[in-house]
Amino acid sequence: MASNVNPTVRRRRLGQELRRLRELKGMTAEEVAERLLVSQSKISRLENGRRSISQRDVRDLCNVYEVEDQRIVDSLMQMAKDSRQQGWWHTFGDIPYSVYIGLETDAASLRVYDPQVVPGLLQTRQYAEALIAGALPETAPADIDKRVQVRMRRQERITAPENPLRLWTVLDEAALRRVVGNKALMREQLEYLVEQSQLPHVTVQVIPFDMGAHPGLNGQYAILEFPDAADSSVVYIEGVTSDLYLEKANDVQKYSVMYEHLRAQALNVDQSRQFIADIAKEYAR
Repeated sequence: MASNVNPTVRRRRLGQELRRLRELKGMTAEEVAERLLVSQSKISRLENGRRSISQRDVRDLCNVYEVEDQRIVDSLMQMAKDSRQQGWWHTFGDIPYSVYIGLETDAASLRVYDPQVVPGLLQTRQYAEALIAGALPETAPADIDKRVQVRMRRQERITAPENPLRLWTVLDEAALRRVVGNKALMREQLEYLVEQSQLPHVTVQVIPFDMGAHPGLNGQYAILEFPDAADSSVVYIEGVTSDLYLEKANDVQKYSVMYEHLRAQALNVDQSRQFIADIAKEYAR
């Protein structure tokens, strides 16, 4: 696969364009589904980028929308072809959160709030292994290893020499106090977190327990932003059996405002780094 082709992002862009064409035609998803003798849910999945789009799907939809400019049709057909190629993560087999990985791979910036654990992009291998084994106790060792490998590969966005991912992380103190694996492992993890926080494109802040109630008590979430203005920001909320992706401007705005409150209530960068270092020393006792 060409390095500049991200199938997940191509599906999103293609879906957005198909939705735009439908709306220009003044048709509902239900009306389109009736014309093509398919389910309304299929049209919705095509438009939100959660389903692979075949060139035949694009051709049929362009016919329904009466797209006369062949250049537009050809462009959409090429996007459909590109969207069916495989990203690097597909070499690891069935990954439950592959849609998220595709988005993260193409994102320019990522804002994360995590109340329970250190975020995956800042985890050591040993911490990741212990965390996955504890969180998914019925997972086979081979599957745990596969998940860890994927997590380590994802971290290449942080260490990339060109255009690294801009990462902003707000952690609850609980994520630092929860002993994953053992104390020695935790000390190593927190020292690594301090080290990574010194990268110019990585920001880490901590909300200590004594801050009391704050907007992040509802749980973990991430906000992804992309370099292309045509790609709308996405709020990602991880679930046990399914994940939630919010793309409506109003939803993204609400989570963005909540994140700003979290950043304001957290310790500043230097205070957070010292706070993490102090807890790391406690694990050495």
